[in-house]
Amino acid sequence: MSQSFYRNKIALITGGSRGLGLEIARKICTRGGKVVLLARDPDELAAAKTKLDQFAAEVLTIQCDLVETAQIQSAVQQTLQHFGKIDILINNAGVIEVGPIDHLQLKDFDRAMRIHFWAPYILQFLIVPQMRGKGGGRIVNISSIGGRIAVPHMAAYCASKFALAGFSDAARAELACDKIYVTTVTPGLMRTGSDVHAQFKGDHAAEYRWFRWALKIPFASISVDRAARKVLAACRRGSPNLIMPVSAYFIIAAHALFPNLMARLMRMFNRSLPSRVSQEGNQARTGLAIRAGK
Repeated sequence: MSQSFYRNKIALITGGSRGLGLEIARKICTRGGKVVLLARDPDELAAAKTKLDQFAAEVLTIQCDLVETAQIQSAVQQTLQHFGKIDILINNAGVIEVGPIDHLQLKDFDRAMRIHFWAPYILQFLIVPQMRGKGGGRIVNISSIGGRIAVPHMAAYCASKFALAGFSDAARAELACDKIYVTTVTPGLMRTGSDVHAQFKGDHAAEYRWFRWALKIPFASISVDRAARKVLAACRRGSPNLIMPVSAYFIIAAHALFPNLMARLMRMFNRSLPSRVSQEGNQARTGLAIRAGK
């Protein structure tokens, strides 16, 4: 059943050119499914398609900047024209910006909200009618533990992921009557190489160091391969929620049971993080640029 479920299914995956999105696409292809990858970088899309072509699966890549509503609409139209349907929508695209809140600007919050919340909302708005018309479907929203517990120095990311988690949970109840099953995925830290693509503000090198260190904590992180397998299993079952790894369950439970204690612990954690700096810290630098000393 786990192998046959995805056969001939059409899955649209945002942020599908690398990391978790690409690994999910690869596993769907090996199970006989067909995938549509949405991403902004044409070179990364081309590289992703080359990797997936070895599975002899039909792969459609569409260059799409998710902050632009018109491009999202065009991507859905192209997908429906090419395949005639969309069985599975996986909202995986994400941006990470790390730094003190004093260095974050309105544009940082706006971009995070557009990618993490508005893009999934618009995609659902466009795709649900045809899912309903053909008798059902699956929607998977990749949120984050940062969408359940706010983390210092990641305010824009957490605010937008909270919005996605809330929308996902609300939509689930309403769409279930149409046999459209919505799964909210709450991963902890994932070892996807996201540190090189993340944007850092404030004391760039120091912010990069603590974030990269956090990604390496063995009990708190999960490999992209294992995460993709769990996501596809939850999608197939139509599970309401997926929290991974196990350590994330305990952190979320502790936050729910002991919110004041967790707030004090977050204050203590914040004291260990880099302090705000001069206005130069308002400029964002990627992890890749920081590693290269640029």
